[in-house]
Amino acid sequence: MFRKFIGDRAFYRHVLAIAIPIIIQNGITNFVSLLDNIMVGQVGTAPMSGVSIVNNLLFVFNMCVFGATSGAGIFTAQFHGCRDQEGIRHTFRFKLLICLVLTAASIGLFLTWGRDLILLYLQGEGDTSAIADSLHYGMGYLGIMLWGLPPFALSYAYSSTLRETNETVIPMIAGITAVFVNLALNYVLIFGKFGAPALGVNGAAIATVVSRYVELAIVALWTHRNSGTHPFITGAFRSVYIPGRLFRLISIKGFPLLVNEFFWSTGMAFLNQCYSIRGLDVVAAFTIATTISNLSSVVFMAMGNSVGIIMGQMLGAGASAGAVRDSNRKLIFVAVASCAVFGGLMAAVSGVFPLLYNTTSSVRSIATALILVTAAIMPFNAYTTSAYFTLRSGGKTAITFIFDSGFVWCIIVPLAFVLSRFTALPIVPLYAACQATDLIKCVLGRWMIKRGSWIQNLTT
Repeated sequence: MFRKFIGDRAFYRHVLAIAIPIIIQNGITNFVSLLDNIMVGQVGTAPMSGVSIVNNLLFVFNMCVFGATSGAGIFTAQFHGCRDQEGIRHTFRFKLLICLVLTAASIGLFLTWGRDLILLYLQGEGDTSAIADSLHYGMGYLGIMLWGLPPFALSYAYSSTLRETNETVIPMIAGITAVFVNLALNYVLIFGKFGAPALGVNGAAIATVVSRYVELAIVALWTHRNSGTHPFITGAFRSVYIPGRLFRLISIKGFPLLVNEFFWSTGMAFLNQCYSIRGLDVVAAFTIATTISNLSSVVFMAMGNSVGIIMGQMLGAGASAGAVRDSNRKLIFVAVASCAVFGGLMAAVSGVFPLLYNTTSSVRSIATALILVTAAIMPFNAYTTSAYFTLRSGGKTAITFIFDSGFVWCIIVPLAFVLSRFTALPIVPLYAACQATDLIKCVLGRWMIKRGSWIQNLTT
C-alpha cells in the first residue's frame, strides 16, 4: 500500500526540475531576509518592531499580486501543456495589466492610511516612548518601500510566466542576484560602512528597493533576448489586446483567487494584530519566529507551486484522471515528508536562533516557544498548501476561496479575536490553539481532493 505514494525516477526528476530552482531561489531569498532581519535587530527592538509591522502590511500587497496573477497562471500552465504560445502571450498581458492596477491602488492606500494601519499593531502593553519609536521607524521604512512595489509586481509577472512554461532557472538566477545585492547594500547602508552614512532601517528599505529593480532588469532582459525559445514575449507589448472570451474566463477563474489572497493575507495581518495585543515583546518575538519559519516553509511552498504547475500541465495535455490522481498523491506525500524533516530541524535550533538578536531575554523566550509550535504544525501546513494548489490547478478557484480565506475568516480569526480580547490566555497557548485549526483544514482538503471535481481541462 505504501508503494502508491512513491514515484519512479522519471517522476522525481520532473518534480525536482521544477521544485529545486524554486527552493534555491526562495531559500536564498528567505535566508538573506533572515540576515536582513538580524541586521535590523542589531539596531534595537523598536526598529525591528517597526519594520516587522510594515512588512505585515506589505505582505497583503505581495499576496494580492500573487493571487491576481495566479488566475492567469492556471491558463498559462495549461496553454503550455498544449503548446499554445498565443494563449500564453495573452495571459502574460493580463498579468501585466492587473499588476499595474494593484500597484497604483496599493500605493494610494498606504500614502493615505499608512500611519493608521501601523498604529493598529501598537495598541498592546509597552512603554509610550517605545511605541512612538516603533511608529517613527515604521513610517520611515514604509515611505521608502513604496518605491519597490512596481518592480516587485512586474518581475513577478515575468517570473511566474517563465516558471509556468518550465523555465525555472532564470527566475532563480534573478532572485539570487537580487538578494545578494540586497545583502551587500544592507551591510553598507544599515551600519554605514565604506564611508556611507549609517541609515538604520531606512538603509534596509533602500537596499530592498534597489534589489527589486535589479531582479526585474535581469528577468525582463533575459526574456526579451530569448524570444526564440519563449515566443510568447514576441509582440507582447505591441497592444493590450486580450480576446474577450479568454479575458472573461481568466477574470472568472482569477477573481476568486485575487479575493482569496486579499482576504487570506488580511486575515494573517489581523491575526498578527490580535497577537500584538499581548504587548511589544510579542511583536518582537513574532518577528524572530516568523523569520526562521519563512526560511523553513520554502520547501512546502515550492512543492505547492510544483503541484500546481505539474497538475496544470497534465490537465492541459489531456492526461487521464487516474494518472492525474496518482501524480497528485505522490506529490503531496513528498511535500509532507520533506516538511516533517524541516520541522524537526527548525525545532532543533529554536533555542539558539533567538540569541542572534539584540533584544531582551523575555522576547527570546517567547520566540523560542513560537518556533516550536510552528515546527510542530509544519507538515500539516504542507498538506493544506498542496491541497490548495491542487484545487487551483483545475480552475476550482471558488472552492479554493472557501478552503483558504473562508477558513481563515470563519474559523481562525474569530478564535484569535475571542482568545486575545476576552481571555487572559498567554501568547504561546493562544498561538498554538489558532495554529491547531490546520488539522481541521487537512480533513477538508482531503475531502475536496478526493471528490475530483478539480480534474478538468480549461484549454478545450
